[in-house]
This record gives sequence, C-alpha cells and structure tokens, in this order.
Amino acid sequence: MVSGGRKFFTVLLIIVMAVALALAGYLAYKYLSDYILQKEASEAVDEFENMIITVAIDEEETNIVEDDNTNITPETPSTTGSTQKKSRVTYKSFNVIGTIQIPRTGVKYPIVSDTTPAAMDSAIVMLYGPGLNQVGNTVIAGHNYRNGGFFGGNKKLTEGDKIFITDLSGTKIEYTVYRKYETSDADFSYATRNTDGKREISLSTCTNNSEKRLIIWAKES
Repeated sequence: MVSGGRKFFTVLLIIVMAVALALAGYLAYKYLSDYILQKEASEAVDEFENMIITVAIDEEETNIVEDDNTNITPETPSTTGSTQKKSRVTYKSFNVIGTIQIPRTGVKYPIVSDTTPAAMDSAIVMLYGPGLNQVGNTVIAGHNYRNGGFFGGNKKLTEGDKIFITDLSGTKIEYTVYRKYETSDADFSYATRNTDGKREISLSTCTNNSEKRLIIWAKES
C-alpha cells in the first residue's frame, strides 16, 4: 500500500507539474503575443504620423514660388512617365486612414478603412460616418479583448476623458467623452444621431459575450 501510495503521489506530482508548465507556457505566449501586437500597432502609428509630416513638408516646398523677375515657361506634364504615387501606410495589409490614442487606457492604434472580420481582428476600423475628423458622427469600432487590447479598456472611460484622432491630412483633434452606455447589438441609432454641425465620434465595442454593445460618445473639445 505504501509503495502504491508513493506511486500515486508521484504520478499526481508529474501531472501537476505538467499542467503548471503548460499554464506558464500559455501565459508567456499570451504576454509575448500582446507585447508584439502593441509594438506593431505603436510602430504603425509612428510610421503614419511620420508619413504625414513628410508629405506636409514636401507639399510646403512644392508651393514655394521664388519671384526673381524672370519669365518661366510652365513645364508640360509628361504623359509617358509613371504617375506619382501618394505615400500610404498599411497595417497587416490594410490601408491606414488615421490613428486613435486614448491616454486613459493606453490605446495607441492605427485606424483602417476596411471593415471585414479580418480587419477587425487586426486593427481598429472606421465603421460608419462622414470620415475621421469630419463634421458629423463617425463610428470607430474595435474588439473588446479580455486582456484589455483594442477597446477592451473602454469600460474604464468616464466623462471628461480625452480621445485623440489624427486623420490623413495630419489634423489631430481632441475629443472629450460625455456619454457611456450599453445597448443591444441591433441598435444602431447612436451612429445616425444629429450632432448639430459638430464633430463627434462614437466608439463601439462588444460586451456581455457579444450580446450587447458598449458605446462611448465624445465631442470635439
């Protein structure tokens, strides 16, 4: 009986150690995955902002006209050369149209134009509206990950918190949160609301096992 008992506890100890190692490996994998995701998103934001700055400088230099009292014949655009391509930033193969930063929750993500499930699994998306930083209400959506990724921290936002949106023109606008509530996944009235000619955004994310939506309203500060 003693020998059998020792064997049982030895097997049990091996099982416990295997489970502990598997759990530790899983947590390490999740931590590393989250770190890589945050790093890639932050780098995409920095790349986008650097691109905006570069384009702005190029346009400013192009618009400089030197008045030296000489007659200059305008050049005829070449029809044989390749057309000039506008700079753009992509994130996980999706076109970046802006960035969102929320200091309260540490959010710093690119916003992409695609709204497919693959895009939403990879980034924050512009779901509906006139466009980033345009007059009216623009809906920006992101998944609610349990680890706090994407819009997982939106439940922490309260009235007065700030959200910063940068668009393709390089314009960065500060928005102030003024309402937070839950609604059904069938309710889309928040998207079509009247903003009385003001710029507003709505952050949308799933909650309660995707049965409801957590909605954040914010207006230009």
